[in-house]
Amino acid sequence: MRTPSGAALPLAVLLYALTGHAEPPPQSSAPPPADLPPGVSLSLWKLAVPASAAPTPEKVLLGEKLFNDKRLSVDDTVSCSTCHDEKFGFTDGKPVSEGVKGQKVTRNSPTILNAMFNASQFWDGRASTLEDQAKLPILNPREMGMPNPEAVVVKVKAIPEYVAEFRKVFNREVNYDDLAAAIGAFERTLYSGNARFDRFMLGDAKALTDSERRGWALFNGKGRCNSCHAGNVVNPLFSDQKFHNIGVAAHKQDFVKLARQALKVVRTGDEKQIDELALETNFSELGRFLVTKQENDVGAFKTPTLRNIGITGPYMHDGSLTTLWDVMDHYNKGGVPNPYLDGGMQRLGLTEPEIDDLVAFLFTLTDERFAKLNTKFLAAQRARKNQRPERDTAVALGKKGNLGDLAPNPDLNVKNPADLGVYGTELSVKPASTKKP
Repeated sequence: MRTPSGAALPLAVLLYALTGHAEPPPQSSAPPPADLPPGVSLSLWKLAVPASAAPTPEKVLLGEKLFNDKRLSVDDTVSCSTCHDEKFGFTDGKPVSEGVKGQKVTRNSPTILNAMFNASQFWDGRASTLEDQAKLPILNPREMGMPNPEAVVVKVKAIPEYVAEFRKVFNREVNYDDLAAAIGAFERTLYSGNARFDRFMLGDAKALTDSERRGWALFNGKGRCNSCHAGNVVNPLFSDQKFHNIGVAAHKQDFVKLARQALKVVRTGDEKQIDELALETNFSELGRFLVTKQENDVGAFKTPTLRNIGITGPYMHDGSLTTLWDVMDHYNKGGVPNPYLDGGMQRLGLTEPEIDDLVAFLFTLTDERFAKLNTKFLAAQRARKNQRPERDTAVALGKKGNLGDLAPNPDLNVKNPADLGVYGTELSVKPASTKKP
């Protein structure tokens, strides 16, 4: 559908709001790649990549070099890629990340595949852009350990190759903002689609097995996964980009007591202070509350994308769930009750075959370039099916406790399961005109 030029900006604003972005859309967007794969939204690209952050080849090359350079850390032992390694789908494959001097942080390393489309960065959304995100780990004492931006610049300036490259790319001396801009440019090349699910949506009926199709139906029905992980052709990330307390860590501490203590500490809103609290202390479990200081954000963390979920475990903000079977068990019993539990959490009543089908579907969301890794990780997770600490069948099936009504079973006998998920058709959205009337 062709959009009248006069309606371009209002439509862009509407799409921006619908996709979870809190900031106004850019006035003009960078030219999108000509070969965006299925599963990567052209509309979202135009809204997410402003012309001022265009990933030019020179900037990307410099950004990739910085991303992989351990000399950005205080003792030359940790780079961005240490926690965002391509062979683990740009995570580190560990429950929680490890920084300089072997120090562990308190949160799991999220994938940066498609991070360019996030409305906010980090599990608690404390950074709004890729550039802001890139700055904080370098300065965190437990991650890369540099004391301040000035020290980073001094260190990078002492490396002759960078002096020349910054001059070539930015036409000026090294500074911290440009360093983050280069890393952000590289990360804007890490978009990911082209999964078997995308081929299925494009009409290849054989792209998914019967089990995976049933899983897709359950995802949109009885499993209630699409309540927070809805996807469509404009926003195909399978995340509402919002923050929810799903009770993952509620059994480890008293949220009320912890929130009262944190309020005494988190008053300035200083980004660096919040970053350190999030990664160094037990306040980390307060999640979004550290950023907003609103009581309804206690224990709330961002809904992660499900793209490439099969290869980016362990799962949840603390990496406490090893397999997707564990994740399904957590949701099946309605999470862990606590005063701030999201109202959408309730038991699901999924049977073992239904859990198997849902997990099978989730593994179809992996980009085909990771197909071998996906197969390997599925086999490894399946081998642990009988080691499931979160499984509580009595609660999940309503034989114990009372956690609400179950969603209806999908009627697979009269309808194609694929039709139970509404995915939609992308409209053409043009960037707003920069011409004066």
